[in-house]
Amino acid sequence: MDMPWGGIIQRYRRFLPITEETPIITLNEGDTPLLPAPALAERIELNISLYLKCEGFNPTGSFKDRGMTVAISKALEEGSQAVICASTGNTAASAAAYSARAKLKCMVLLPHGSIALGKLAQSITHGAKVVALKGNFDDAFRLVKEACSRHPITLVNSINPYRIEGQKSGAFEICDVLGDAPTYHAIPVGNAGNICAYWKGYCEYHEAGISRSRPRMLGFQAEGAAPIVRGEPVEAPETIATAIRIGNPASWKGAEAARDESGGLIQAVSDEEILEAYHMLASVEGVFVEPASAASVAGVRKLAGRGYFKDASEDASVVCILTGHGLKDPDLAISQAAEPSAVEPQIEVVEEFLGLCQPALV
Repeated sequence: MDMPWGGIIQRYRRFLPITEETPIITLNEGDTPLLPAPALAERIELNISLYLKCEGFNPTGSFKDRGMTVAISKALEEGSQAVICASTGNTAASAAAYSARAKLKCMVLLPHGSIALGKLAQSITHGAKVVALKGNFDDAFRLVKEACSRHPITLVNSINPYRIEGQKSGAFEICDVLGDAPTYHAIPVGNAGNICAYWKGYCEYHEAGISRSRPRMLGFQAEGAAPIVRGEPVEAPETIATAIRIGNPASWKGAEAARDESGGLIQAVSDEEILEAYHMLASVEGVFVEPASAASVAGVRKLAGRGYFKDASEDASVVCILTGHGLKDPDLAISQAAEPSAVEPQIEVVEEFLGLCQPALV
């Protein structure tokens, strides 16, 4: 009988910086669904197999849990009593949850008025000390780094190498399911740690002889927060995709290296394109994501429209990373939903409204 899933450290320990002295802090993260999406592929006129890696199924609803289990476990091993992060929401929620499980103090700096309420509520409920700054994510990140230089606090943003170590496990899972790496790997890019992590994971599986190939990495930023695409920091980033609203990514160079080493690209998608993909995922494939997650699908759709995949082989595939669950940003979901019509509580009225009065099809 196979051992029940116990989190990414248990499953991929040989690839992680874990020792016998490391206290494992886990919420059984990982093992998220890799869904075939043929209907969506047809809708966006994609001529190769499309898969969705649904990271919103992690314990706190985003991919951040993969890195946080390793970062918090190592912080505890090293004797830390407190951790801190700057966040657009998901990192804070994950850090707060894993810190609570580890009995560590957790401190969060985030931009005031720019965090989806679902994420903010998670951080507060898990007991984190949350400070809202009159500034953006980049201001928050600068200040947490300064705080760590002045106090014995562990920084758990993605510049913490243990975060990347944990997040690379997503690549392992994809290869385990497909039997090899996909041809293309599409991913939203904000602070850029995740694209680095996935590329690292693919390279390690390839070097170990577990996978035969490595994918082209396709990264997508929001147009209003696309410093890597522009080639310079964005002083006041703006996008509806709050999780990637970052003007000066911490892992900028690593993201460019992943792009260049894989023969891939990093491009921008508009908020309109992100919202269209957001609705398609929900209505066509039944997958509800936060807006930033839809950037990967929006990017693949855009590339397909330009003929990027036209010369791909028949057995080629692309995996889109969906980084967080739709309930992370309930306000946006509500704003996009039409108010249902109110009718009288009579069966004839309901039948007429639902179109059930039409002749039955035979």
